[in-house]
Order: sequence, then C-alpha cells, then structure tokens
Amino acid sequence: MSRFTFNRKKAKLKKLLGIRARLALLALIVVAPLMLDRARSLEDARAKQLAHATQEFAELAQHSADTQREVISSVETMLKSAAYIRSSAGGVGRSCDILRASLPVNLPWIRALMIVGGDGHVQCATRNTLVGLDLSGRTYLKQAREARDVVFSDFLFSMATDLPIVMAAFPVSAIKEDSDAVIVAGVNIDWMSKIMGNLGGRPGISAVLIDSTGTVLAAPADQASMVGRALDTVPLLSAIAEKAIDTEQDQGSVSFVAADGSKRVVNFARIPGTQSRLIVSIDETKVSAAINRDIRTAYLQLGFVCLFILLGALIAAEKLIINPIEMMAAMAKRFGQGDWSARAASSRLPAEFVPLARAFNAMAARLAERERELIATNDRLTVMASIDMLSGLANRRGFQSRLDFEWMKAQQYDSELSLLMIDVDHFKLFNDTYGHPEGDACLSRLGETLAGIAADTMGFAGRYGGEEFCLLLPNTDSVRALEIGEMVRRAVWDQAMPHTTSVYQNVTVSVGVASTRPNDAQRPGDLIEAADAALYAAKHRGRNAVVEHGFVRVTDGGNAIAIAS
Repeated sequence: MSRFTFNRKKAKLKKLLGIRARLALLALIVVAPLMLDRARSLEDARAKQLAHATQEFAELAQHSADTQREVISSVETMLKSAAYIRSSAGGVGRSCDILRASLPVNLPWIRALMIVGGDGHVQCATRNTLVGLDLSGRTYLKQAREARDVVFSDFLFSMATDLPIVMAAFPVSAIKEDSDAVIVAGVNIDWMSKIMGNLGGRPGISAVLIDSTGTVLAAPADQASMVGRALDTVPLLSAIAEKAIDTEQDQGSVSFVAADGSKRVVNFARIPGTQSRLIVSIDETKVSAAINRDIRTAYLQLGFVCLFILLGALIAAEKLIINPIEMMAAMAKRFGQGDWSARAASSRLPAEFVPLARAFNAMAARLAERERELIATNDRLTVMASIDMLSGLANRRGFQSRLDFEWMKAQQYDSELSLLMIDVDHFKLFNDTYGHPEGDACLSRLGETLAGIAADTMGFAGRYGGEEFCLLLPNTDSVRALEIGEMVRRAVWDQAMPHTTSVYQNVTVSVGVASTRPNDAQRPGDLIEAADAALYAAKHRGRNAVVEHGFVRVTDGGNAIAIAS
C-alpha cells in the first residue's frame, strides 16, 4: 500500500515538472544570474551604449555625406552630358531641344539646366522663364571657366525666384576648346535637407550642411530654421565654427563642454568634390538620459519576461520566435528567387521582429527601385544609341528597329508599307570641293528637310549611312510613295545648295522607291534591297530622279520624276 502511494506521488511530480515547467525553470535559472550580472555591469553598459550611440550617429553622418556625394555626382554627370550635347549638337536651338528632352524626371534635386553664353546670359533652359537671365555677375561662372571643371557655388538666392539655392557650373570648353558656353544647374537645397532626414527628430542631435563660408545650406526638417544662417550664430555649434571651416581635414571630431554644462561631441565630414561639410553634434547628457530610461525599461521588461516564462515558455517560444523566423525566411527566399514584390507583413509579427521586417522591406524596396532605375537607364541609353547626332534622325540601328516593328504591324493589319532610299548625288565630289565641314552641314540640312517631310507624311526618317538616308512610310501605297519621293527630291532642289561639280549646279538627291504588302514569304531586308535597286536605277538615269522598283512610269515633267524598274 505504501509503495502504491509512493508511485502516485512520483507520477504527480513528473506531471508537475512537465516540459513547459522545465523550460520555465531553466529560463529562471538562466535569467537570475543574468539579472545579477546586469546590475553589476550597469555602468559599463551605459558607457558602451553611449559609445555605440556616438558611433551610430557618426556612421549616419558619413552615410548622409555619401548620399550628398551621390547627389553631387549626379549633378556633375548631367552637367557633363549637357556640355557634350552642346559641343556636338551644333546650334543652340538643337542642343536646347536635346537638353530639355534629356533631363531625367528621377533627379528632383536638379531644379533646372541652363546653357549660358559667353556674355553671361542664359541662351537656353529647361524652364522657359530663365531664358535671357544675366548671370555674368555670378562668381561661380568665372571660376568654372578658369578651372575648366565642375564648380559648385556657396549659398545663393536665385535671381529668378529669390529662393535659396546652390548652383553648379561646367564649361563646354572642357570638351570643346573654342566654345565659350557654360552649362549651369540649380541644385535644390530642400532636397539636400530631405537627405538629412535620418539625422533629425532625435533628442540631443543637431545636424547641418555648411558651405565654404560657414553658411548653413541644409538641415533636417525639425532644424530647418538654421538654413541660411552663419554657423557661428547657431547655438551649441558656434564653438567649433572656425575649426570646421578652416581645417583641411576631410573629416574630424571635436569634444567640448558647452556653456550650459552639457558635454558635446561634434563630428564633421567634407562632401567630396565640394567645399561643403556635414556637421553632426551629439549632446551626451541627453543621449545618456535616454539610455538610462532604456535601462530602467529593460529591467521592467526582464521582470515581465520572467512572468511570461513562468506562464507559458513553450507556447510563447513557438509563437513569438519560431513562426516569425520561418515567415521572414520564406519572404527572403521569395525575394532571392526574383519576386521583387515580396514583403514581410509587420502587422503579423511580434514587436521585436518589426524593425527587422522594416529593414527587410526597406532593402527590398531599394533593390526594386534600383532595378527600375537600371531598366530606365538602359532605355535611355538605347534611345541615345539609336540617334544620329549629325542629322538628328534615327541611325541605322534605330531605323532597322522601326522597320521590323512597322513590318510586323503591316503584316498584322494586311496594309502596305513603302520605303524611300535617298542618296546625295556626287557627295564625294561635294566634300572634295567644299570640305568636310560643309559636307556635314549639307547632311544636317538634309536631315532637317527629311524630318519635316516625315512629320507631314506620318513617316519615319533615318540616316542609313554616309550620305544615304531613308524614309519609311507605313500604310502607304506605291503611288503615294512616288509622290512623297518627288516631294523629297523637289525639297532638296529648292534648298539651292551650290554644287559646282554637279551637272545640275545644285545639291540633288536620287530616290529609290519600293512598296510591298508584307507576308510570311518576305522579310524586311527584301524591301531594303528593292529600294536599293531602285536607287541604283535612279543613279543610272542621270541622278536627280525618283525611281520605283518593279515597273516603268514616266511623268510629263521630263526628268523631274523618272520611275523605272
């Protein structure tokens, strides 16, 4: 009987010390020494956390400086691209059109791009209200011409809007020596302040971006009142104004005791490529107070942890640790497999995992944005690679791409497609007589003429190579194509460009015309070959002629249009 009673008590004891109770007891055994050790190392923890906070804000400051550098780098890239366009596009009008079309919409920190002439007046701008503005009195314009490099101004007020701004300038003479034009960009100071947003809204932290004279260029939103003020007039920063401005160091740190008795650490870093510096001031007293509150909160949290461990360690571990980790792992796996829309739902996670989820989501959003930016950049490069800079028309690559598209479209809708191959007559003799610059000018004028005709006829004009051009005419039959071919020939003749070595004494063109209704038995190259054959026939008919491939048709105008197979 006594043995039976002993076994019953043993069974009850095992039930009492089940897996959850064992985990709770184990947790208490682990937590109790930790709490004692936590009390013993409180002062060390405070010092370490303060050092960590200082290091964190130093890294944030460096990150903000690097981000500012990316802004500066993008401005430099746009200036140099615009200078290249100005030096290679020819006249101001054409370079202005290309300039306005080339300003990316994803660079909001660039307010406007301008081309400034040698007299200091704005010849062209992405904003029409800036054209004619006199910038001759601006120092940065002179500095850019002297340095022949990108120059950023100090804090200025815009002459057009009277808003605070920083200007950047790059002389076209750095690319083309005989040019006196300067490319100028306005940099939005508000955007610089937005970049510093991660340094704002924190107790005991002050952050500013200053120019070479010590004027505050940008600050976080909660410190915006400092923008435009001299650094030596800003409370708690005036003590390091002279050292931060005059030092040749790219970055440094200064510790001092302020007038109110608070201990401060100031970090400063130069923005590469400029004379601007980012300054971050940390009030150790306020930072320590926040850490002390965190420590007291940690004690309360430890007490609650012990309570919850005693109530249900196993269930809490499953719900609060294992499930969130598995969900985050699943999200990371989806993202790794290329699902850019994968996001961790913060609402379904415990509070301890929310920062990790936000960090993951921020990383995913940033990578997805970079992917979209790369696609957009590739699209812009593809467009640029398809344009002939001399004539302003599509180059051979761009023409071939459009021909393939129109061929497929015409085949889909069972419509006709016509092609004009246009060649300048005796162009080699023209170059030998007048020189290559005049030859380029001739091709440029021909490009303008064809662009106008293409716009009027819903066609697509391109430079096929050398002095040979093409005009693609969708949904156009052979009769209308011949009329347009004669329109081209007559338009070039009406230009009356002298050509003394030609029998016609003017620059003329020969035009080959080919039309077809695309089908599966044909390919786009067949249309090009047919038009080339017609062009060859036009050359043999004495040039200054329009010839259609495939049959003979002669008009009443003599050699004004002669169409032959």
